[in-house]
Amino acid sequence: MILICFGTRPEWLKVKPIIEYMDSSRYKLLFTGQHPDLLKDIQVDYRININESKNRLDQLISDCLIQFPAGEFNSILVQGDTASAFACAIAAFNRGLRIFYLESGLRSYNMQHPYPEEAYRQMISRIADVNFAPTTISANNLQNELISGKIYVTGNTVLDNLVSLKEKCHYDDIVLVTMHRRENHERMHEWFTQINDLAKQYKNIQFILPIHPNPNVQKHKHLLTDVNIVQPLEHHELLNILIRCKLVITDSGGLQEEGSFFNKKVIVCRTTTERPEAIGTGHLYLCKTTLDLKLIFGNLIENYYINNECPYGNGHSAQLITEIFNNEIQ
Repeated sequence: MILICFGTRPEWLKVKPIIEYMDSSRYKLLFTGQHPDLLKDIQVDYRININESKNRLDQLISDCLIQFPAGEFNSILVQGDTASAFACAIAAFNRGLRIFYLESGLRSYNMQHPYPEEAYRQMISRIADVNFAPTTISANNLQNELISGKIYVTGNTVLDNLVSLKEKCHYDDIVLVTMHRRENHERMHEWFTQINDLAKQYKNIQFILPIHPNPNVQKHKHLLTDVNIVQPLEHHELLNILIRCKLVITDSGGLQEEGSFFNKKVIVCRTTTERPEAIGTGHLYLCKTTLDLKLIFGNLIENYYINNECPYGNGHSAQLITEIFNNEIQ
């Protein structure tokens, strides 16, 4: 039996397709507590209670280690790059459990971008017994690092949620914007100023920005006078905008994958990306500084259409991963 760990909405979206394929007698669910609203619709077997602390990352890791459950499972599945994924992997390692790592091998090789996620990814893959790499590039990263666990190229499971929507895609006069990552907090006011200037310049286009609840984002929202600011959206609501927009401006990892699947060009407001595959296909465009945004946007808005194969998978990854589980888990 395997213990499937998740605590954030992005994690849930990536483990959910696997859970839907698996026999319910083969797994238990551990909720690590970051996004408690998820539990409105999901029944879990175990839950981590996160205590208050001045250093949330320290506290989250500590609580996951101390409260890690005992059960009849002999394996765990962790996904992505959160502190809780790292902590649960360490807890499993200390208990001699097999570690399955979903979305393994993503690399920027810059510990500050993204921080702290890049470090967590590298550390989890070093102790994982089985690595589900979404692409050949991510698998090659793992091989070059001489990691000891098995490696399977599976595609990214988040795309399994999108298959039924792909035929609905079109291009309205909408630009979807999301900004929240920790490495952008110090210059969030610069990004917001540039985005607002674009909204003033392109008055025929609606710029929609679901505002992130982080105070380091919220304190600059007054700069977005010409942008349609909305409250954080449910995933299906965000997808409804994504399938209709012409372009995406974001620092999100998930939107790089989802936007590429829907053939939307994505301006990535970061100095690097651990998802470089879609740069080669023309889906992603790195915007390394705030001063580059207007030029990149101006070029893309005149040539927004793209119809290339998504490099992150075809939307059928969960079935493949479940077959691997059936062979690996006794």
